[in-house]
Amino acid sequence: MKALSGLLAIGLASLFLFSPPAAQADKTLIIGTASSAGVYHVTGRTLCRLLDLPCTAQTSDGSAANLQAVRQGEVTVALAQSDLQYYAVSGTEGFRDAGPDASLRSLFSVHGEPFTLVVRRDSGIEAFDDLRQRAVNVGNPGSGQRATMMTLLEAKGWTLGEFSLANDLPADQQSLELCHGNVDAMVYTVGHPNASIEQAIRLCDAAIIDVSGEAVERLVEEAPYFTRATIPAGIYAPDQPAVDTFGVRATLVASEATPPEVIHTIVAAVFDDLEHFKSYHPAYGDLTAASMITEGLSAPLHPGALRYYRERGWIEAEDAMEDAAVDDAVEDAG
Repeated sequence: MKALSGLLAIGLASLFLFSPPAAQADKTLIIGTASSAGVYHVTGRTLCRLLDLPCTAQTSDGSAANLQAVRQGEVTVALAQSDLQYYAVSGTEGFRDAGPDASLRSLFSVHGEPFTLVVRRDSGIEAFDDLRQRAVNVGNPGSGQRATMMTLLEAKGWTLGEFSLANDLPADQQSLELCHGNVDAMVYTVGHPNASIEQAIRLCDAAIIDVSGEAVERLVEEAPYFTRATIPAGIYAPDQPAVDTFGVRATLVASEATPPEVIHTIVAAVFDDLEHFKSYHPAYGDLTAASMITEGLSAPLHPGALRYYRERGWIEAEDAMEDAAVDDAVEDAG
């Protein structure tokens, strides 16, 4: 532990030496999360606890905002949906104007994030197509939930004009908006169980419904960052059925400029005792090291993360992460 602390001290010194003035002012490791209502914020706070050093889990507008903050050197590491990570690396979708981020690096992926459609039971909405001419909270600009929603709408040939109201409240406000009857439905790309969704189901008799159909199947087949997903039965109410949808993975990213010693220490804090990390939230329950260092990663691994995985014997080839594919190198990962 003393050796680890010393290594971190060197890394943090390097980080602050080469950080922008604003970052040097408080000398704190900053983790970009999202709304305080989501699992991203829990994950950021968990990392800070495990690191036991000056660290803050900073709320934000979500994945797109976090990726921009990483690019501009405003945060040390950040959480982002796997689809948004892909767009940032490739300079597509909402990152076309900024162009490809060649400096973006992956650390690992975390929990799965099903695209979740929550509706008022008295709305009569039974499928995604029933949202036409309804009031829907699509998420605030900069959030992953809004980006995934816009991708699904594009796949269906829809625009926001299909809705009678396309609200843009952040995740920590949308449940109350649903309960007050100001919207008929809300979407959330999030790990489960989630306190905001639980609130909607408990306080205003809301329900989670399937998101399926031809457009969803096409997205899953064509995009490497989307997967089919199931929200387990009974996690919000005894009568809540299993819900079929699609989703992404939460990923932790950093800039290539972040010192390897800092990244190595963050990664070690998680993987030296993965079961302890998993105990912090039910959404982490099915995580394995093998899945975390392979799934949802479009950006190359950060050298600090890659060094740790090689030390554990999980990655052997020198160029194992050149294309973010290390499936053959993690057979021994737990």
